[in-house]
Amino acid sequence: MFRQESHTMTHFTISEPLLLYTFPLEAKEQEKLDAFLLLLEKSGAWKYLNEVRLDSELGRPQINKFRLFSAIVYCFALGKSSLREIEAACYYDLRVVYLIGEDRPSSSTISRFISLLENCITPIFISIVQAIVEEFAISLDTVFLDGSKFEANSNKYKFVWKPTTFHLRLSEKALNLLRLMHLSDDVPKDGIISSKLLTEKLTESQKIDPELIEGGETALKKMRSQLYEYLIKSVEYEEKEAICGPDRNSYYKTDHDATAMCLKEDYYSGLGSQMHAAYNTQIVVCRGIIVFYYLSQDRSDIRTLIPTLEGFKSMYGCYPKRICADAGYGSFANYKYCNTKGIEAFIKYPSWNGERTGRYPAVYEYLEDGTVSCLGGRTGNRVEIPNRHPKTQQSAFYKVENCTNCQFMAYCRRFMKEKEGNERIFEVMPEYVTLKQGARDRLLRPEGIEMRVNRSYQVEGTFGVLKQNMAYTRFRRRKLAKVRLEFALTCLGLNIRKFLKFKISGTPVVVKHFRIKFFFSLAKQDLFPYFFGCLGILFEVKCVCCCIQKRPIYQSLQAVSRTSIDSICLP
Repeated sequence: MFRQESHTMTHFTISEPLLLYTFPLEAKEQEKLDAFLLLLEKSGAWKYLNEVRLDSELGRPQINKFRLFSAIVYCFALGKSSLREIEAACYYDLRVVYLIGEDRPSSSTISRFISLLENCITPIFISIVQAIVEEFAISLDTVFLDGSKFEANSNKYKFVWKPTTFHLRLSEKALNLLRLMHLSDDVPKDGIISSKLLTEKLTESQKIDPELIEGGETALKKMRSQLYEYLIKSVEYEEKEAICGPDRNSYYKTDHDATAMCLKEDYYSGLGSQMHAAYNTQIVVCRGIIVFYYLSQDRSDIRTLIPTLEGFKSMYGCYPKRICADAGYGSFANYKYCNTKGIEAFIKYPSWNGERTGRYPAVYEYLEDGTVSCLGGRTGNRVEIPNRHPKTQQSAFYKVENCTNCQFMAYCRRFMKEKEGNERIFEVMPEYVTLKQGARDRLLRPEGIEMRVNRSYQVEGTFGVLKQNMAYTRFRRRKLAKVRLEFALTCLGLNIRKFLKFKISGTPVVVKHFRIKFFFSLAKQDLFPYFFGCLGILFEVKCVCCCIQKRPIYQSLQAVSRTSIDSICLP
C-alpha cells in the first residue's frame, strides 16, 4: 500500500474535496493520483511551467496551468490524446476531475496550452524522467534502442516527389535555348541552372537584335516566351527542392515535414507496398522506462543512432555504457561511433541472422595478423591487382589460392559469373570487419544473449504498449515541432503508467536475472553449413534465444546438446 510522503506541494495541488461526491473516487485511484502529483512536484517541472503564459479568454478566470498540465499528462497516460477526448475527460472522468478541480477547459484552451509547451517540453520531460530514475534507483548504464514509423496526419494523396531529374532536364532544355539566343557564354554546361541566372538571361534577351536570330522578330518573341516558361518551372522546382531539403526526396502538401515511407501496416494492398506520410520515431528504454526519445524524417533507422545517442548525452551528461539494437543500426559509421565513445555495442549487422542460423555463413574471417581465412580454412594475403581499384579508400584486396577441391566453392562463388576457379579475391574493409566481428563476439556471449532477449520485450514491448494498449498509431498534429511535442507527451504518459504501476503495487523496477547454461558437444566439420549457429528455443514470453559458442566461423561447429534455462528477464 502506498503511503503519502511528507512533502509540501505548492503547485500541483488539488482543491478542497466536496462534502458529498455523487460518484466517489476509489481510494486506490486516489492514491495513484496523489503519487502522480507528488512526482510532478518533486521533479521541479513547475519551474518550466512558470514560463508558460496562458492568456484566458475575455471575461473568464484564468485556468490553473499546473492542474491543466497534470490533467493533460494523465489523459495521455490513459490513452486519451485527442483534444475532444481530453475535454470530455475533464467533465466525466472522475480521475481527471480530481486533478483539474472545478475548471472545465474547452478543447481550444487545451490546444492552445499544449502549443505553448513546445519550447519547454524537453526540460519538463528530463525533469520528470530523472525523478522516476531517482525514485527507483535505476542505472542508465544499459539501454535498449529501437524505432518505429507512425503515420502522419496529412492527406495521403497529396504527395510531392523531389523533382531533381525533371530539373536537370529543364536545365538542359534552357541551355539549348540560350545557345540559340547567343546567351550561353557564362552558363554552366552541366548541372542545374538556377532561376536567378534564367532571370538575368531573360532580361538580357530584351536587348538582343532580332537580325541575329534566325527567324527574326517572330522567332525571338517565341524564344523569350519559352524562356519565361522555363523560368516559372525552375522556380517551382527550386521551391519543391527547398521543402524536401538535402536528406529526403518527398513531402506532402498538407504537411511539408511528413515524408513518404513504407509502413508495416498497409491498408492499401499489403505489407509495405505503398507509400504513406509518416515520421520515424526512436526511443531509448531502460528498465521499461523511456529515458529518451528522438523524432526524425529518415526513412530507415541506420542514420538515427548517432543523433539519438548525442541527445542522450546532452540530456544526462554521459553516454550509456552498453547499448543493444537490432540489425537496422548495424553500419560501419555506427560501430565506429560507439567504439570511439567507449560504448559497448550489442548491435546486430545485416547478415547476422543468416550467420546465426547457418543458412548464409560468412565466407571469410579477418584475423589479427592482417590476413583472412576463408570458409575452407585457407589463408588469404593482401595483394594489389593491376587495373582494378577497391570501391572505398579503406578497402583492400585479399587473394586465396588453391580453391579447386574446396567443398565450399559452390557457396563461396554463388554470386560470381565464374562458378569454378583456383583462386578467390575478397574485397575487405579491415576496420569495418574487425568492428563487426567484435559485435558478433559480444552478441554470442551469455551477456549478449541476455541483452538480445531483454531487447525483444523491453523496447519492442514498449512500442507494443503504445500502439495496442494506448491505441496510439497515428499522429494528430502537423509539422515536425508539433509532432515532436505530441510524441514527448505520449512517452511521458507511458512513463507515468509504469511509475504508478510499480509505485502503488510496491514492485520495484528491477529485472530478474537468469543464467543460461550451455553444454556443447563437438560436431563434424562437414555439417558446418547446415548446423552453424545455435539451437533456437521458444519461450513463453515469445522470445527466441539463440546461442552458439564464441569461435571463428570457419572452424568446426559445436552444436548445443543440452540447454538449461533457469528463467528469463522479466520486468
